[in-house]
Amino acid sequence: MSNHSPQGVALVTGASSGIGAIYADRLAKRGYDLILVARNKDRLDSIASRLRLETGRQVTALQADLNDKAALAKVEAILHEDPSITMLVNNAGVGSVASILQGDVEKMEAMIDLNITALTRLTYAAAPAFVARGAGTIINISSVVGIAVEALNGVYGASKSYVLSFGHSLQKDLAERGVRVQTVLPGATATEFWDIAGYAPQKSSEITMRAEDLVDAALAGLDAGETVTIPGLHEGEAWTRWEQERRDLSPKFRNPKPAPRYHVA
Repeated sequence: MSNHSPQGVALVTGASSGIGAIYADRLAKRGYDLILVARNKDRLDSIASRLRLETGRQVTALQADLNDKAALAKVEAILHEDPSITMLVNNAGVGSVASILQGDVEKMEAMIDLNITALTRLTYAAAPAFVARGAGTIINISSVVGIAVEALNGVYGASKSYVLSFGHSLQKDLAERGVRVQTVLPGATATEFWDIAGYAPQKSSEITMRAEDLVDAALAGLDAGETVTIPGLHEGEAWTRWEQERRDLSPKFRNPKPAPRYHVA
């Protein structure tokens, strides 16, 4: 790829539908060239063709199953080696509503591989390259169930808790090195996620947000400098308080002896 936009290139995973496809649309309209990654080649090619026509941007469609180690390594190499990439959107993920008594452990392992391992490896590929260039943006898509962990499947909620915690650590490591990190926590969003997760009616629930609104709010949060963006949380100060209380609790863990309530001599 050559003659890139001054904005650079955004690499978006899970870009063939839902939130990822909307990110691709919005970022192209913001002037980014794109590398779109997903498993569904036909959908990916269709989106890439439409965005080239509508925006005039350079759009590369890269078919890859991020649960496949060779395919994941290929995307990692692109992030390492392409100096035009200025943004990574880690959106690819899968969910479930099944309890531990109903779930298939093989599917749970595959969920961990995609929601945690692939996201981590791609971030590890992008971050050093962005630091070397002195600029870059990493957007990781978590979920409100990373906090409200009882809401859906336990492995899914835990995987999204990981993404939130990982984002806090990335902030600590990268904020002063020119790399922006944003963790986005969608609530219920009207995408095919729910078909795959096993609860399609959620797409039409009165509490479910349009994917377009979710992404537009997330990008507004990015513009505003938010490090954590929760589009469905109207009381933003509630998150600020919760986060401050969490941070204030941390020093209280530093004790060499158990608390008196445990009656340990």
